[in-house]
This record gives sequence, C-alpha cells and structure tokens, in this order.
Amino acid sequence: MRLGVFLPNWIGDVVMATPALRALRKTLGTDGTMVGVMRPYVAEVLAGNSWIDQAIFYEKKKRGSAGQVVQELRDARLDAVVLLPNSFNTAWLAWRAGIPRRIGYSRDARGWMLTTKLFDPRTGRRRAALPQIDSYLNLAYALGSEWETRQLELSTTAEDESLTDAVWQRLGFEGKQVAVFNSGGAFGAAKDWPAEHFAKLAKRILLELGLHVLINCGPKERDTAREIVRQANDLRVLSLAEESQLPIGLTKACIRRSQLLVTTDSGPRFFGVAFGVPTVSLFGPTGIYATRTHSELETSLSLNLDCQPCMERTCPLGHHRCMQDLTVEQVFKKIEHRLTKKRISAA
Repeated sequence: MRLGVFLPNWIGDVVMATPALRALRKTLGTDGTMVGVMRPYVAEVLAGNSWIDQAIFYEKKKRGSAGQVVQELRDARLDAVVLLPNSFNTAWLAWRAGIPRRIGYSRDARGWMLTTKLFDPRTGRRRAALPQIDSYLNLAYALGSEWETRQLELSTTAEDESLTDAVWQRLGFEGKQVAVFNSGGAFGAAKDWPAEHFAKLAKRILLELGLHVLINCGPKERDTAREIVRQANDLRVLSLAEESQLPIGLTKACIRRSQLLVTTDSGPRFFGVAFGVPTVSLFGPTGIYATRTHSELETSLSLNLDCQPCMERTCPLGHHRCMQDLTVEQVFKKIEHRLTKKRISAA
C-alpha cells in the first residue's frame, strides 16, 4: 500500500499523533510506503523517527502551494490517505488529487469529500470530542491498523545531540542534573505563567531539590527567558536566549536529558512525556481533557475557575487569574509529588 498522511500543524498535535503514525507504519509493513504531507517545521519534530518514507511540504500562505501539493499527491500514486487535521482544506486537497480512499472526521462541511467518515461522540446535540491522541488513533483503526498503545514517541538526531552537547558545555551543565522550564508558546499570552513565578520556583528547585535550571525558549520568547534568569539571580539558572539558533531539535535534546520539565500547555510539554521525563503542566485558558497524554509521568495543574477553559489567546475578562493566581507553592508541591512517584516507580 502507498499511504498518504496529512499531519497536524501545531507541534503538540504532531507529537500526539505519534501513536497513530506508529500504528499506520506497522500496518504498512516494510513493503508499504508512507508519504507525509506537512509544514516544513513538522519534519523537525519527527526527525529521528523512521515512520515516514517521503515528505510533501505544504505552506498554506505561499502562492501556488496548494496546486503544487495536489500535483505531488497525484505523482505519489497513493492508494489511500489519512487526514489527521480536521480542516476543510486538507480534505479538499486529497479530493482534488483523486486519491481513491480518503479517511477523516466528518466536520466543517467536508464529509462529501471523504470515502470513510468518522464521527465524534455527542452529548445531546453537542459534539463531545475525544482526547486528541485517541481521535488520531481511531483514524488509524479505520484504515485497518491493530490496537496500539497511547505512548508518545520522539527521537533526536546525532546533529541535535551534538548541538546540545555544545550548549551543555557552554552553560556548565555537564554532569549536572537539570530541570527545564518552558514558559511560553505560539498560542498566545493567555497560556503564560508570570516570569516572577518561574523565577521564584527556580530558587526553590535550586535550594530544595538541588537541580540546576534551564529556561527553554523559542525565537519570540527570548526576552521572557532573560527576565526569568534576571529575577532568579543565580548562576545556576540559565537560558537558551543567547543561542544564535533555536531549532526544534535543540529543545527536544535539552528536554530529553533533563530530570524535570515544568511547562505551560504548549508544544514542548509533549516532548517531556515522549522522552519519559517527569512533567508538570500548567493550564490556564485551555482544558486538560482534550490534550490529555494518558501518561503517569505527567501531572496537570489547573485552578478550574468558572471561566476555564475559555480557549482565548488573551484573557477576555482582563484579569488572567487562571495563571496569575496559580501559586509557586501549588506548583512546587506538584513537582515534589511527581518526583516522589518517579522514585517509587524506579524502585
């Protein structure tokens, strides 16, 4: 079989799709071919894994990109395609390419373009979507895949590890145990935990747990990372903000070799779970259920205010209490509990 797979756009969603990709790869076997249709940065997330044989890159805002993707899909002579995103556009591209079997969820008026339609469970008239990992796995099962675990899975490349070795040496982390903080994400400011909270948490982790602290950041989060380091005011709290390049592979490798990840609900959160790192995830405007990882290594923390989850990029009420009122003490207790469970499990 020659199978196409349209991959999600959000980094966290890509990681949540890895159980489905693993299931599809097993179904194809060594003789089958999997063609991934993805944004270019998605390839960085999956680098090191061997599920996908060929990539078709798609940039939605680039003029002529859609027509190019359709032609490449036709040239690939696919027998079937699995649409992990629920957008109208992905179904439209697959339909235009004339792929015989098109598997996806019937949403956003795209059902007529699908040959195998899946439907979300409903509560009365309302859609009650499954956790994203399960939703993706159901698409693999619709193709004929056998049962697969929900374990998230990522790998790093030799280049990722070499780059991180150099960073570890520059920061003086060689031979040290390190906690990684991930303070932001592409979604918007509403997910952010205050920099002063992260700084105070870093001090407690230094004093009470004896871990060094690394502040992870993307290109747009350098100033926040610098501010956390400034407020913590300790040579054992450092960041990636001064690195000239911040590829996704560097974040993956830094998290992979850490002993703890404290993160907002953003893409690197799933890196921690995939690499088996004890992870404490802080939730504000987003809900825990939709992106639950089913992992015993993750502890999720939310204040469960009446206004949560609002799913807005900035607080519509103007107070941002869902993250502002989440205290350092509450988070630290979850960290202690998470690390204690890890030690008991290891014993």
